Amino acid sequence: MVKGSRQWHEKLPLLGYRTTICMSVGDTSYSLVFGIEVVIPTKVEIPSVRIIVEGETDDDEWIRTQLDQLSLIDEKRLTSTCHGQLYQKIMAQAYNKKVCPKCLEEGQLVLRCIQPPQVEVKGKLSPNWEVPFIVKKV
Repeated sequence: MVKGSRQWHEKLPLLGYRTTICMSVGDTSYSLVFGIEVVIPTKVEIPSVRIIVEGETDDDEWIRTQLDQLSLIDEKRLTSTCHGQLYQKIMAQAYNKKVCPKCLEEGQLVLRCIQPPQVEVKGKLSPNWEVPFIVKKV
């Protein structure tokens, strides 16, 4: 702990990322990899209930609990995968709700979007659309 205390300002953003619950997965990345919640360094110096309980258990019991937690990692990852798929479905529904279908008819004028960037750059005032086209066939 003393050795690494000088570089904590560099490790804090990574620690914050790993301990933040990701909305699409529904869990922290640390708990998906290791199967348990991370112990923040302040909890080691100022003991929490988890640290006290782990300190009082003997080695055999501690190893047994760690193996039990490792066996539950696959279930936790499967749950997070299902949560991710549900999140994607909800996001797709929210996006599709805003999309308005356009019905084209023959004889209508339409504009075509300029897809590749223009060769001669005219800045932000350059046109995004090509000249109007007439719909001949639907």
